Amino acid sequence: MVRRVKLRRMGGSVGATLPRDMTERLHLEAGDEVLAVETANGILLSPYDPDVDEGLAIAVEAEKRYRRALKELAT
Repeated sequence: MVRRVKLRRMGGSVGATLPRDMTERLHLEAGDEVLAVETANGILLSPYDPDVDEGLAIAVEAEKRYRRALKELAT
């Protein structure tokens, strides 16, 4: 499902309000955490999962550690 949401100023940050039907379908409530992943196509929000968060941290570390090797493989 694709929905348009409006960004609002929230203190020093900017936040988005998710439609009720979407939060109900995803079993999200006020105060829940989500992961925000910046992609080539925009921002992907997904329900927070500690395993996914840990996996992303490992991937970032591997990218830093093996940057030259990955660059060579890409060419």
